[in-house]
Amino acid sequence: MAGEKKRNKQEKVGQVVSAKMQKTIVVEVTRRVPHPLYKRIVTKRKKFYAHDESGQAGVGDIVRIVECRPLSRLKRWSLAEVVRKAVGVGVEVAE
Repeated sequence: MAGEKKRNKQEKVGQVVSAKMQKTIVVEVTRRVPHPLYKRIVTKRKKFYAHDESGQAGVGDIVRIVECRPLSRLKRWSLAEVVRKAVGVGVEVAE
């Protein structure tokens, strides 16, 4: 391990938009940036595929993802933690 640098891994916080795949979630990260010419604040969105080994994240959850080695063609991120669970809508059955 001589001469090897410890690299800080990038972290992002976003909302889970899909959890239909096995051990994979799709996280949408939004950021607000000024337009280069008009200086108006615009919202930019980007989707990241992240590895979720235990399948703990669901659609609507706010999660933190960290970069990791490539796990597949699209997956370069892994789930670090679920920051906030989505509120579940209860359905009542009327008799």
